[in-house]
Amino acid sequence: MAADARALLDGLLADLAAETADLDRVLAGLTAADWERPTPAAGWAVRDQVSHLAYFDEAAALAVTDAGRFRAEAAALAAAGPDFPDQVAARYRSLPAPELLGWFRTARGGLAAVFAAADPAARLPWYGPPMSPASSVTARLMETWAHGQDIADAAGVAREPTGRLRHVAHLGVRTLGHSFTLRGRPVPGTPVRVELGAPDGGTWTWGPAGAADTVRGPALDFCLVVTQRRNLADTALRADGPVAAEWLSIAQAFAGAPGPGRPPAGGTEGAAS
Repeated sequence: MAADARALLDGLLADLAAETADLDRVLAGLTAADWERPTPAAGWAVRDQVSHLAYFDEAAALAVTDAGRFRAEAAALAAAGPDFPDQVAARYRSLPAPELLGWFRTARGGLAAVFAAADPAARLPWYGPPMSPASSVTARLMETWAHGQDIADAAGVAREPTGRLRHVAHLGVRTLGHSFTLRGRPVPGTPVRVELGAPDGGTWTWGPAGAADTVRGPALDFCLVVTQRRNLADTALRADGPVAAEWLSIAQAFAGAPGPGRPPAGGTEGAAS
């Protein structure tokens, strides 16, 4: 069991490294003006997406190396209000782009080193429920992909979906109950079957095959919806059944306050998270 957990964590770290490399290539190709481009997250430029990733990479590493200090700093951040991601972005808005890129690279390298040495069985504090190291790395991969999407959208860069989306989709499925709890709604007991078309042409599935409530469509679209990077109306996802439909309307794979989501194409932009 311990060997399996170690192998799982090592595999996730390898995928995180690959996702990081893809984002780094995009960032390295940006001009100084590109770093100031507005992204689909209201009030956030490309620079804010990068500082967000760097800041919370350092926080995730701290949760491993000094859980007590992490809890104290997380409590202070949460006490500042539910808009604390915006406050973090504002705090680092004056940093020059080269320093931001250097910070991101250093923070991500430090995160990888800390988790490579972490006990896979540990329970790590976070801004939501405690997580295993594997879940924490999955969350960092999801954040890298989601904020990378905002950066790609702002820079006009098209990204090819990869098999790493399975991690994002898995987190999206696992946070079904979290999405309801965040909004003070009872967690439904009805199972939901999720069937997604993978980038390689295969199918990824979760939930019982005979479930009445189902979600079907491309894995990319599902990941965009559960990370609140696209409005459901702008995707090819299909939700059948009341629980599946309600879930996709509020799905949120990330920690923090309830996100407002993104409006349909052409509408007012949603807030960052």
